[in-house]
Amino acid sequence: MTGQVSGVGGIVLCGGRSSRMGRPKAWLPFGDEVMLQRVVRMLRGVVSPIVVVAARDQALPSLPDDVRVTRDEHEALGPLAGLAAGLSALRGDVEAAYVSSCDVPLLKPEFVRAVINVLGDHDLAIPRDGQYHHPLAAVYRLRLEHKVRDLISENSLRPYFLVQQSRAREIDVAELQRVDPGLDSLRNANTPDEYAAMLQAAGLELNENTGNR
Repeated sequence: MTGQVSGVGGIVLCGGRSSRMGRPKAWLPFGDEVMLQRVVRMLRGVVSPIVVVAARDQALPSLPDDVRVTRDEHEALGPLAGLAAGLSALRGDVEAAYVSSCDVPLLKPEFVRAVINVLGDHDLAIPRDGQYHHPLAAVYRLRLEHKVRDLISENSLRPYFLVQQSRAREIDVAELQRVDPGLDSLRNANTPDEYAAMLQAAGLELNENTGNR
């Protein structure tokens, strides 16, 4: 199945500090593009519109004209704060949004579609590997924005608190191996070694001249 899913947008969070990588992950070269550009391209084939949530003063690589950019409302409060900003930016346009980090260059459109397809009438659909959930590979209803903001105001910043307080469809990762056998869509590039391994998996070489900052 190809084409965009009606009523679902995308949110890409890229405002993290990249402390373990040692440089901004959004700008890491990946083939003839950088990592943020690649993740946005993968998502655009499935959902629209796309919102990129960046830190307040963060520089970003060039993005397609139809990609919206919004800024974190709070400094260093983690993914829930980024989720709130992204849901707010999509308010009135879609009913739900697939949320991703910017450091998943092996993301597969089929994986995104599979997560969306099981949302049904739930508040969110989220992959789960044992006891570990993947909040940045999940689909959230826009109606959750007020609940996300309530958690932030309570300083309850773990995304799992949102799962606990919502009608969540937890997806065992084994279900997703049908479309992504190696679960590459869940691989994050947090360290230089992980980044190098992802380049190798994609059959690419490190190109330090591609849009690097």
